[in-house]
Amino acid sequence: MKNNAVCFPILIIILLGLAVLNLFVGSVHIPAKDVLSILLGQADPSTPWHYIVWESRLPQAITAILAGSGLAVSGLLLQTAFHNPLAGPSILGITAGANLGVALVMLLMGGILSTGYITIGGYTAVILAAFAGSILIISILLFLSQVLHNNLMLLITGILLSYLTSSLITLLNSVATPEGVQNYVVWGMGNFNSVTLAQLPFFCTTCFIGIVISLLLIKPLNALQLGEHYAENLGVNTKHLRNTLLLATGLLTAVITAFCGPISFLGLAVPHVARLLTRSDNQRILMPSTLLLGGVLALLCNLICVFPENTIIPLNAVTPLMGAPVILYVIISKK
Repeated sequence: MKNNAVCFPILIIILLGLAVLNLFVGSVHIPAKDVLSILLGQADPSTPWHYIVWESRLPQAITAILAGSGLAVSGLLLQTAFHNPLAGPSILGITAGANLGVALVMLLMGGILSTGYITIGGYTAVILAAFAGSILIISILLFLSQVLHNNLMLLITGILLSYLTSSLITLLNSVATPEGVQNYVVWGMGNFNSVTLAQLPFFCTTCFIGIVISLLLIKPLNALQLGEHYAENLGVNTKHLRNTLLLATGLLTAVITAFCGPISFLGLAVPHVARLLTRSDNQRILMPSTLLLGGVLALLCNLICVFPENTIIPLNAVTPLMGAPVILYVIISKK
């Protein structure tokens, strides 16, 4: 407990330090004193540097924190609900479901959702499609978890669902326009710079709602870790818990995937890093640690992506370097 009391302030300091560093470092070199002048409001607002700091780097840093925290807590919720250390939005096919929804909008419908009475376009259509796709996959997995009663088989089912959605996306790519395919491929590389300053309030509000719902599940999740029957004896409505968990995970995965692309490994690896750091399975300790670590690792990945001058590395080229060693360690240690 003492170590955890020290751990939280350290993580917060690292998070704030990386957030500030993300404002000063980028693919375009801006002297530190000029960045400081811009942040203090002492620079000319019409200059390109002012636009880069306020309209690009600041939203990018906030997006990285929320996206990393949201995906990390989604992974923790799924690992707890399925009692499976390899459960996560990407491994279980939830991200793939969101991908399929986005692919349908981008590749088949030209970026527009239309029901005959209502027409929705732009990021709103992408978000709705991603949310519908992720909710569909989570619903299937939660249903199968009641039937299979086997974590390994459930994991294999999730992987099979990922392959199925991937094949459908490949089919959509084959009939889409070159422009649609290009947009989808660029989106699929992942990035934290697609949320503009105008879109930031919506992104922050949606992620905040999903994270708050997750935090409200701390007590019932602690009970669920001891077994479903034990949780029910303590008065936990497990069906309601799963539905709420479904809502929180689907909301976070959908909005983050829609805006930032299918980010790999963060949701899967960060909860394990938090467990190694805190040496606890208590959700009161584990969930806040996971949220902070998710933000820290996302900011670190973003910093690596924008560090080379005049070049931006795709996010999904960096996150596996962080996440894959953690997952290999978990697999080997648990044999």
